[in-house]
Amino acid sequence: MILRPARPEDAAGIGAIWNPIVEGTVITFWPTPRSEAEIAEVIRQRAAEGHPFLVAEDAGAILGFATYSQFRGGAGYARSMEHTIHAAPAARGRGLGRRMLTAIEDHARAVGHRLMIGAITGSNTASVAFHAACGYGEWGRIPAAGWKFGAFHDLVLMGKDLAPGPVAPA
Repeated sequence: MILRPARPEDAAGIGAIWNPIVEGTVITFWPTPRSEAEIAEVIRQRAAEGHPFLVAEDAGAILGFATYSQFRGGAGYARSMEHTIHAAPAARGRGLGRRMLTAIEDHARAVGHRLMIGAITGSNTASVAFHAACGYGEWGRIPAAGWKFGAFHDLVLMGKDLAPGPVAPA
């Protein structure tokens, strides 16, 4: 298994992981599946921004993906990043998530970003536990922040300081 930068032609494999999550869970509040063209555009956009979009590949199959981008708009948040990370169901529980998360954290740290944030649905206890095991703390909980499948869902913000101590401003 290798981690490598995603290419637009990986969009179908990424969609095969992402879209069932969108369609069948509250792991994301995104309401509709993404087309291959939309996913390819996200890959291109991340590259243009200097943010990685990584895929985990084994024997030509995409097993997972991880990316990050700026947490919120504006110069004041230029060093605070929010990640997205998903693994195919068959690939979970084998260390893939930790490997992908470490890779994007290492990239973010190398280019001078300070914080990595995960925005997690409150009922997604597996993701909350995963992030805690990877050194993330719960930094906030927003009740009823998301709406999906006819119900409100809490949003848990978990974060990690990538560069403890004083850091020069951007």
